Amino acid sequence: MRKSRFFSTVTATVLLAAGGSCLAGEQSDAGTNEQTHYAKGTLKSFAGPENLFTGDVQVDIVFPSNEVAHYSGAYVTFSPGARTAWHMHPAGQHMIVTDGTALTGTRNGTVIRFNEGEAVWCPPELDHWHGATPEAPVTHFVVTASKDGENVIWKDKVTDEEYENGVAAAGK
Repeated sequence: MRKSRFFSTVTATVLLAAGGSCLAGEQSDAGTNEQTHYAKGTLKSFAGPENLFTGDVQVDIVFPSNEVAHYSGAYVTFSPGARTAWHMHPAGQHMIVTDGTALTGTRNGTVIRFNEGEAVWCPPELDHWHGATPEAPVTHFVVTASKDGENVIWKDKVTDEEYENGVAAAGK
């Protein structure tokens, strides 16, 4: 099992940078009495690393965590059939579909299919994966919280068989 930071700072978001460290970066300046504007395209955007994702995945960070708010947000776009590896969030994660249909599954075989405008809460320490259906891409917005400086613990990749079983379960 592999431990990585996820979304704990500016370069964080649903999934990581090169070398397997997961989206760690700078925190925003929350120590002022002023609002902070994050203009579109000013924060990190990157392809999901092959060791943590299957298929093409694009991560676009929207806002970082800071000293006061221990959560960050990002758009994550999955190509058809793309998905995360198994992972868990020490402080949980909200996923909101903004375009398409998403799948998320847990180790016990439960799979949720959710559509544009719908959300899923993944509680702390629940092993899960999420991604696109085999037929179409999906974009979801994730808000990921941190606990003790960690926002994700990455595990093994979801096999094709696990994914196909999840797709079948979601169709029932």
